[in-house]
Amino acid sequence: MTPTNRSRLMLIGSMAVFGTISVFVRNISLTSGEVALWRAVLAAALIAVWLLVSKQKISFGAIKKELPLLIFSGMAMGFNWIFLFEAYKYTTVSVATLSYYFAPVIVTVVCPLLFREKMTAKQWICFGMSTLGIVLITGIGDTSSGSSHLKGILFGLAAAVLYATVVLINKFIKNVSGIHRTFLQFLAAIVTLTPYILLTSGISFAGMDTKGWICLLIVGLIHTGITYCMYFSSLRELPGQEAAILSYIDPLLAVLISVVLLGEAMTPIQIIGGVLILGFTLWNELPSKKAS
Repeated sequence: MTPTNRSRLMLIGSMAVFGTISVFVRNISLTSGEVALWRAVLAAALIAVWLLVSKQKISFGAIKKELPLLIFSGMAMGFNWIFLFEAYKYTTVSVATLSYYFAPVIVTVVCPLLFREKMTAKQWICFGMSTLGIVLITGIGDTSSGSSHLKGILFGLAAAVLYATVVLINKFIKNVSGIHRTFLQFLAAIVTLTPYILLTSGISFAGMDTKGWICLLIVGLIHTGITYCMYFSSLRELPGQEAAILSYIDPLLAVLISVVLLGEAMTPIQIIGGVLILGFTLWNELPSKKAS
């Protein structure tokens, strides 16, 4: 198997795994903060073992200038998980996921401000249509949705903002490789989330049953530790356009699981909104054809 085909399979596999995380998170009887914390702990422990076995050392001297960026991005990553898990509690998985996938649009809008670039007509169209998609999935005119549904969408959008923050910060981190960067971000998330959890909900496993423990281990070790390594490793061999297309396996599978496996209905208006969000964010990530 060629390196490109291996990377393609790794990316497809990682996106498929990411798309199933909601099913496991919903079976863990811990607060969203605790799930996020133990997710980071388990993933960091697994990657630490891998780094030791593979004898990969982190050169802290080379990264000390970027350490503040790593810490801040790790903080954003940790709270991004909390908001996404909260979104799962208040609305359907499909709506929470579609709200979360507004992140690429946020990156598109913020990048011109940070890098002094002008937004193209295509980017403005994608921003406008994706925003319309968000409005549609809120269920305008559907009084049965209630405030809980809207709260879930707001949590999903908050998670999207924080995920966009992680993406933007990573653009400024030049001297740290993918797996080392992820490991350090997990450590930063642990350091940040620990006092937050202790000061809010506290740490307690009183309500955890066997199913909950198994799901927590799967989320931490597989969905985070193994899958993040697969994801970052696959990006080395694949062109950005192909990676962008394959990354949409995650939200599409999440929506499919929500509707088929969990039995969560979507109205026709919400389906149209979801198509607008995913369709225009994907179009935005694909390069424009140059005039010949």
